[in-house]
Amino acid sequence: MVSGLFASLVRSPIVSVDLKNDIATISIDKIDVGMSGFITHKLADDHSTILKAIVVESFDVESKVATLKISEFNDLRQSALPYGKWEVSVGDTAVLAFGYTRGFLVAPSEEIYHRVTKASTHIQWIHPDIFATILSFEGHPTPLKEDFVKLNKATSVGILFLYLDKRLFTVDAKSFKILSISDAPLVQDTVILPFYMRVEEIEEAWWGEGSDPLEDYEPHYYSLLVEFNSKNKKLFNIIKNGDEKLQFLLDEFEIKE
Repeated sequence: MVSGLFASLVRSPIVSVDLKNDIATISIDKIDVGMSGFITHKLADDHSTILKAIVVESFDVESKVATLKISEFNDLRQSALPYGKWEVSVGDTAVLAFGYTRGFLVAPSEEIYHRVTKASTHIQWIHPDIFATILSFEGHPTPLKEDFVKLNKATSVGILFLYLDKRLFTVDAKSFKILSISDAPLVQDTVILPFYMRVEEIEEAWWGEGSDPLEDYEPHYYSLLVEFNSKNKKLFNIIKNGDEKLQFLLDEFEIKE
């Protein structure tokens, strides 16, 4: 169920840059749209610096050119240290799939959690209690996308796995783009909200999004997936042919039937 594809770090030189539109390209045989990473600039033989964050925006199979969307890199922000003003240029290096050896699984039960995590030996699994602690600190018993980003920064987890309706969705932890969808027909007898964890209770904030307890497992996580994958045809068809309580999400897609 868990592919070994996500264990490899990808490095490729930048072949073109459009700073006005925050776009760069690389030439590569194969890459997944939605994969995140960063661009490095070589300072000396043994020293480099990170310039920008990137996400694979598109990939042309025929030309084997991937288009990267450039944004600010703030995972290692440190105001006490000096920083350079280098711009991304041809010859800099795109580093993708960083942290893909570390994964986090959203599962509805202990049985499913252990079945999925034991199916993979090449991924270092981040325990759900760690995420529950982050959620309690934020006062979010209902996880938001920004909470998963905080998990990424705190633990360097690169990919998320969401178990929904006997399928395993593999998602980039930064972009929340779906990288793959696999069938995982496991028996689901119980549902633990907001996901399987050993923490008894997640603290609630007084107000704001995410501060109310999660009431329904599948609709919430499907909603998060749709928000950041509104052009994903496979996800559209899964929801279209799925439970009636998910049909409201069809209006959120940028897809015409």
